[in-house]
Amino acid sequence: MKTRAMKFVKRLLAAALFAPVVAMAAGAALHLDKAPVSTDPAALQNGAKVFVNYCLNCHAASFVRYNRLKDIGLSEDLIKDNLLFTADKIGEQMKIAMTRDNGKLWFGAPPPDLTLVARARASGDGSGADWLYTYLRQFYRDPSRPTGWNNKVFENVGMPHVLWELQGDQVAHIEEKDDGHGGMHKEVSLELSKPGTQTAAEYDKTVADLVSFMVWMGEPMAESRKNIGTFVLLFLAGLFVLSYLLKKNFWKDIH
Repeated sequence: MKTRAMKFVKRLLAAALFAPVVAMAAGAALHLDKAPVSTDPAALQNGAKVFVNYCLNCHAASFVRYNRLKDIGLSEDLIKDNLLFTADKIGEQMKIAMTRDNGKLWFGAPPPDLTLVARARASGDGSGADWLYTYLRQFYRDPSRPTGWNNKVFENVGMPHVLWELQGDQVAHIEEKDDGHGGMHKEVSLELSKPGTQTAAEYDKTVADLVSFMVWMGEPMAESRKNIGTFVLLFLAGLFVLSYLLKKNFWKDIH
Protein backbone atom coordinates (compact mmCIF):
# COMPACT_ATOMS: atom_id res chain seq x y z
CA MET A 1 0.00 0.00 0.00
CA LYS A 2 2.82 2.34 0.92
CA THR A 3 4.64 1.55 -2.35
CA ARG A 4 1.53 2.34 -4.40
CA ALA A 5 1.11 5.65 -2.59
CA MET A 6 4.72 6.58 -3.30
CA LYS A 7 4.32 5.71 -6.99
CA PHE A 8 1.16 7.83 -7.18
CA VAL A 9 2.92 10.81 -5.59
CA LYS A 10 5.84 10.46 -8.05
CA ARG A 11 3.48 10.38 -11.03
CA LEU A 12 1.60 13.40 -9.70
CA LEU A 13 4.83 15.35 -9.28
CA ALA A 14 6.00 14.38 -12.76
CA ALA A 15 2.68 15.49 -14.27
CA ALA A 16 2.87 18.82 -12.45
CA LEU A 17 6.47 19.30 -13.56
CA PHE A 18 5.94 18.60 -17.26
CA ALA A 19 2.45 20.06 -17.71
CA PRO A 20 3.71 23.61 -18.50
CA VAL A 21 6.20 22.20 -21.02
CA VAL A 22 3.48 20.20 -22.78
CA ALA A 23 1.17 23.23 -22.80
CA MET A 24 3.87 25.41 -24.34
CA ALA A 25 4.67 22.80 -26.97
CA ALA A 26 1.00 22.45 -27.91
CA GLY A 27 0.41 26.21 -28.20
CA ALA A 28 0.75 27.90 -31.55
CA ALA A 29 3.91 29.96 -31.95
CA LEU A 30 3.46 33.70 -32.31
CA HIS A 31 5.21 34.94 -35.44
CA LEU A 32 6.55 38.45 -34.87
CA ASP A 33 8.23 40.78 -37.35
CA LYS A 34 11.60 42.21 -36.34
CA ALA A 35 11.14 45.82 -35.26
CA PRO A 36 13.59 48.30 -36.86
CA VAL A 37 14.19 50.15 -33.59
CA SER A 38 16.11 53.41 -34.01
CA THR A 39 17.85 55.76 -31.60
CA ASP A 40 18.00 58.55 -34.19
CA PRO A 41 16.58 61.76 -32.64
CA ALA A 42 14.43 62.47 -35.74
CA ALA A 43 12.79 59.03 -35.47
CA LEU A 44 12.22 59.43 -31.72
CA GLN A 45 10.75 62.91 -32.21
CA ASN A 46 8.34 61.65 -34.86
CA GLY A 47 7.46 58.74 -32.57
CA ALA A 48 6.73 61.17 -29.74
CA LYS A 49 4.44 63.18 -32.04
CA VAL A 50 2.52 60.05 -33.08
CA PHE A 51 2.31 58.84 -29.48
CA VAL A 52 0.92 62.12 -28.13
CA ASN A 53 -1.58 62.55 -30.98
CA TYR A 54 -2.86 58.97 -31.24
CA CYS A 55 -2.04 57.08 -28.03
CA LEU A 56 -2.10 59.60 -25.20
CA ASN A 57 -5.87 60.06 -25.43
CA CYS A 58 -6.50 56.68 -23.76
CA HIS A 59 -3.08 55.44 -22.63
CA ALA A 60 -0.97 57.28 -20.07
CA ALA A 61 2.81 57.23 -19.80
CA SER A 62 2.81 58.31 -16.19
CA PHE A 63 6.42 57.36 -15.43
CA VAL A 64 7.71 59.93 -17.94
CA ARG A 65 7.62 63.70 -17.58
CA TYR A 66 7.26 66.01 -20.56
CA ASN A 67 10.57 67.73 -19.85
CA ARG A 68 12.32 64.37 -20.37
CA LEU A 69 11.56 64.78 -24.08
CA LYS A 70 14.40 67.30 -24.19
CA ASP A 71 16.69 64.25 -24.12
CA ILE A 72 15.60 63.37 -27.68
CA GLY A 73 16.44 66.82 -29.02
CA LEU A 74 13.18 68.74 -28.45
CA SER A 75 13.33 72.23 -27.01
CA GLU A 76 11.07 73.35 -24.18
CA ASP A 77 9.13 75.62 -26.56
CA LEU A 78 8.57 72.80 -29.08
CA ILE A 79 7.26 70.54 -26.31
CA LYS A 80 4.91 73.24 -24.98
CA ASP A 81 3.59 74.24 -28.40
CA ASN A 82 3.19 70.78 -29.97
CA LEU A 83 3.04 68.05 -27.34
CA LEU A 84 1.76 69.48 -24.07
CA PHE A 85 -1.93 68.56 -24.45
CA THR A 86 -2.68 66.73 -21.18
CA ALA A 87 -0.82 68.95 -18.71
CA ASP A 88 -0.17 72.61 -17.91
CA LYS A 89 3.50 72.48 -16.96
CA ILE A 90 6.41 70.83 -18.75
CA GLY A 91 7.52 69.13 -15.55
CA GLU A 92 4.29 67.17 -15.21
CA GLN A 93 3.85 63.48 -15.96
CA MET A 94 2.30 62.27 -19.21
CA LYS A 95 -1.08 61.40 -17.72
CA ILE A 96 -4.61 61.33 -19.17
CA ALA A 97 -7.99 62.56 -17.97
CA MET A 98 -9.79 59.23 -18.44
CA THR A 99 -10.25 57.24 -15.23
CA ARG A 100 -9.74 53.48 -14.94
CA ASP A 101 -13.48 53.02 -14.31
CA ASN A 102 -14.35 54.86 -17.53
CA GLY A 103 -11.77 52.87 -19.44
CA LYS A 104 -13.24 49.60 -18.20
CA LEU A 105 -16.75 50.77 -19.08
CA TRP A 106 -15.85 51.90 -22.60
CA PHE A 107 -13.30 49.25 -23.63
CA GLY A 108 -14.03 46.28 -21.37
CA ALA A 109 -10.72 46.77 -19.52
CA PRO A 110 -8.75 49.87 -18.44
CA PRO A 111 -6.21 50.83 -21.14
CA PRO A 112 -2.77 50.06 -19.68
CA ASP A 113 -0.04 52.59 -18.98
CA LEU A 114 2.43 52.37 -21.87
CA THR A 115 5.62 53.56 -20.19
CA LEU A 116 7.06 50.06 -19.84
CA VAL A 117 5.03 48.19 -22.45
CA ALA A 118 8.03 47.68 -24.77
CA ARG A 119 9.77 45.80 -21.97
CA ALA A 120 6.71 44.04 -20.55
CA ARG A 121 5.74 42.48 -23.90
CA ALA A 122 9.05 40.67 -24.37
CA SER A 123 8.69 36.88 -24.61
CA GLY A 124 10.25 33.81 -26.14
CA ASP A 125 8.65 34.81 -29.45
CA GLY A 126 10.57 38.09 -29.65
CA SER A 127 11.25 41.40 -27.96
CA GLY A 128 8.57 43.75 -26.73
CA ALA A 129 9.42 46.04 -29.65
CA ASP A 130 8.83 43.16 -32.08
CA TRP A 131 5.43 42.51 -30.50
CA LEU A 132 4.38 46.16 -30.70
CA TYR A 133 5.64 46.56 -34.28
CA THR A 134 3.70 43.49 -35.43
CA TYR A 135 0.60 44.27 -33.37
CA LEU A 136 0.17 47.83 -34.67
CA ARG A 137 0.30 46.57 -38.28
CA GLN A 138 -2.10 43.61 -37.89
CA PHE A 139 -5.50 45.23 -37.26
CA TYR A 140 -8.39 44.22 -39.51
CA ARG A 141 -12.07 45.00 -39.86
CA ASP A 142 -14.35 42.70 -37.82
CA PRO A 143 -18.05 43.66 -37.60
CA SER A 144 -18.59 41.15 -34.80
CA ARG A 145 -16.41 43.17 -32.40
CA PRO A 146 -17.79 46.14 -30.40
CA THR A 147 -15.15 48.49 -31.85
CA GLY A 148 -15.43 47.04 -35.37
CA TRP A 149 -11.78 45.94 -35.22
CA ASN A 150 -9.82 42.81 -34.39
CA ASN A 151 -6.12 41.97 -34.37
CA LYS A 152 -4.13 39.03 -35.68
CA VAL A 153 -1.59 39.20 -32.85
CA PHE A 154 -4.05 39.94 -30.02
CA GLU A 155 -7.34 38.25 -30.89
CA ASN A 156 -10.52 39.97 -29.64
CA VAL A 157 -8.58 42.95 -28.36
CA GLY A 158 -10.70 45.74 -26.91
CA MET A 159 -8.59 48.50 -28.48
CA PRO A 160 -9.80 50.05 -31.75
CA HIS A 161 -7.37 50.70 -34.59
CA VAL A 162 -6.47 54.32 -33.83
CA LEU A 163 -4.07 54.51 -36.78
CA TRP A 164 -6.58 53.26 -39.37
CA GLU A 165 -6.66 56.56 -41.26
CA LEU A 166 -2.93 56.21 -41.88
CA GLN A 167 -2.86 52.50 -42.70
CA GLY A 168 -6.30 52.03 -44.24
CA ASP A 169 -8.71 49.11 -43.85
CA GLN A 170 -7.49 45.53 -43.82
CA VAL A 171 -9.77 42.50 -44.16
CA ALA A 172 -9.00 39.02 -42.88
CA HIS A 173 -9.19 35.73 -44.73
CA ILE A 174 -9.54 33.03 -42.08
CA GLU A 175 -8.85 29.36 -42.77
CA GLU A 176 -9.13 26.43 -40.35
CA LYS A 177 -6.07 24.15 -40.48
CA ASP A 178 -4.85 21.06 -38.67
CA ASP A 179 -2.42 22.04 -35.91
CA GLY A 180 -0.62 18.67 -36.01
CA HIS A 181 -1.81 17.74 -32.50
CA GLY A 182 -5.23 16.42 -33.37
CA GLY A 183 -6.87 19.83 -33.22
CA MET A 184 -7.57 22.77 -35.48
CA HIS A 185 -6.22 26.32 -35.51
CA LYS A 186 -7.16 29.47 -37.36
CA GLU A 187 -4.76 30.82 -39.95
CA VAL A 188 -5.40 34.50 -40.67
CA SER A 189 -4.10 36.32 -43.72
CA LEU A 190 -4.68 40.05 -44.16
CA GLU A 191 -5.40 42.06 -47.30
CA LEU A 192 -5.60 45.83 -47.66
CA SER A 193 -9.09 46.61 -48.92
CA LYS A 194 -9.02 50.41 -48.61
CA PRO A 195 -5.74 52.36 -48.65
CA GLY A 196 -5.03 54.96 -46.00
CA THR A 197 -3.29 58.30 -46.27
CA GLN A 198 0.12 56.58 -46.16
CA THR A 199 1.63 53.91 -48.34
CA ALA A 200 2.55 50.57 -46.74
CA ALA A 201 6.21 51.61 -46.50
CA GLU A 202 5.32 54.99 -44.98
CA TYR A 203 3.01 53.38 -42.44
CA ASP A 204 5.67 50.84 -41.47
CA LYS A 205 8.08 53.74 -40.90
CA THR A 206 5.51 55.58 -38.77
CA VAL A 207 4.95 52.48 -36.63
CA ALA A 208 8.71 51.90 -36.39
CA ASP A 209 9.21 55.47 -35.10
CA LEU A 210 6.35 55.05 -32.61
CA VAL A 211 7.79 51.76 -31.34
CA SER A 212 11.27 53.30 -31.12
CA PHE A 213 9.85 56.06 -28.94
CA MET A 214 8.10 53.54 -26.67
CA VAL A 215 11.36 51.58 -26.36
CA TRP A 216 13.17 54.81 -25.42
CA MET A 217 10.37 55.67 -22.98
CA GLY A 218 10.84 52.36 -21.16
CA GLU A 219 14.49 53.20 -20.44
CA PRO A 220 15.56 56.73 -21.42
CA MET A 221 19.04 56.11 -20.02
CA ALA A 222 19.63 52.97 -22.11
CA GLU A 223 22.19 54.56 -24.46
CA SER A 224 24.06 56.20 -21.57
CA ARG A 225 24.03 52.88 -19.71
CA LYS A 226 25.53 51.10 -22.73
CA ASN A 227 28.20 53.79 -23.16
CA ILE A 228 29.13 53.60 -19.47
CA GLY A 229 29.22 49.80 -19.68
CA THR A 230 31.59 49.93 -22.66
CA PHE A 231 33.88 52.35 -20.81
CA VAL A 232 33.87 50.13 -17.69
CA LEU A 233 34.75 47.01 -19.72
CA LEU A 234 37.61 48.84 -21.47
CA PHE A 235 38.86 50.11 -18.09
CA LEU A 236 38.75 46.58 -16.62
CA ALA A 237 40.58 45.19 -19.66
CA GLY A 238 43.33 47.82 -19.24
CA LEU A 239 43.49 47.14 -15.50
CA PHE A 240 43.86 43.41 -16.20
CA VAL A 241 46.81 44.05 -18.54
CA LEU A 242 48.53 46.31 -15.99
CA SER A 243 47.87 43.82 -13.18
CA TYR A 244 49.33 40.98 -15.26
CA LEU A 245 52.48 42.97 -16.09
CA LEU A 246 52.85 43.93 -12.42
CA LYS A 247 52.49 40.29 -11.39
CA LYS A 248 55.19 39.26 -13.89
CA ASN A 249 57.49 41.95 -12.58
CA PHE A 250 57.01 40.88 -8.93
CA TRP A 251 57.59 37.19 -9.66
CA LYS A 252 60.38 37.40 -12.26
CA ASP A 253 63.16 36.57 -9.75
CA ILE A 254 61.24 33.77 -8.01
CA HIS A 255 61.71 30.27 -9.41
